[in-house]
Amino acid sequence: MRNFKQAFLILIGTVFAISSASAGTDLTATNSTSGQTLTPAPQPPGIWQGEIGDGFRSSVQTLNLEAGATAGFAAFGGEQRHDLALASLSYGHMFGGVVAEDHWYRGNWEIRGELFGGTQFSPESNWLIGLTPHLRYDFATGTRWVPYADAGAGVTATGIGAPDLGGTSEFNLQANVGTHWFVRDNIALTCEVGLLHVSSAGIHNPNLGLNCVKGMVGVTWFF
Repeated sequence: MRNFKQAFLILIGTVFAISSASAGTDLTATNSTSGQTLTPAPQPPGIWQGEIGDGFRSSVQTLNLEAGATAGFAAFGGEQRHDLALASLSYGHMFGGVVAEDHWYRGNWEIRGELFGGTQFSPESNWLIGLTPHLRYDFATGTRWVPYADAGAGVTATGIGAPDLGGTSEFNLQANVGTHWFVRDNIALTCEVGLLHVSSAGIHNPNLGLNCVKGMVGVTWFF
């Protein structure tokens, strides 16, 4: 019976503690041995240097998933218009905090690695895959809209051939502008437009090049 009473008292005490926490009661404890107050461990900071849109903290990371399509155009010697369907997965890392604090263009520098791939659906079906490092600048606007501009250069493998490309191993150049719209503090819908160029830098012939304008939409996680 005595053990039952002790268990009952412990249960009552636990229920009271949980109820107090739910009601917002200060549950700061005191160490009975040292008499020191025990405070909860501080919570890790969020991704923002201040309020949402005020710029990212140093070392914030991103994970982005996008899909879209391109409209090809014949330029710089290219003879065909290459239309592609693309998907992209990228990882990013902010290096340093907000720069240019007192200017309208204040923001963060971000380095990214992108793996993209897809298929050409016009003028004929064929495959394409690439790996590209990017340098991006994210503007701190003080709002949920965070525009950016970036550029990258990487390697590409493709089955697209003559008359514009002459081998499987190619290079790619990209230039993009876009924006994040934050639906939550750390999740954003992302859309961008950009230019994509693929050629072999003279390693293979022909080397007229593939050129297109791309449009991509997706979601980005910040952590």
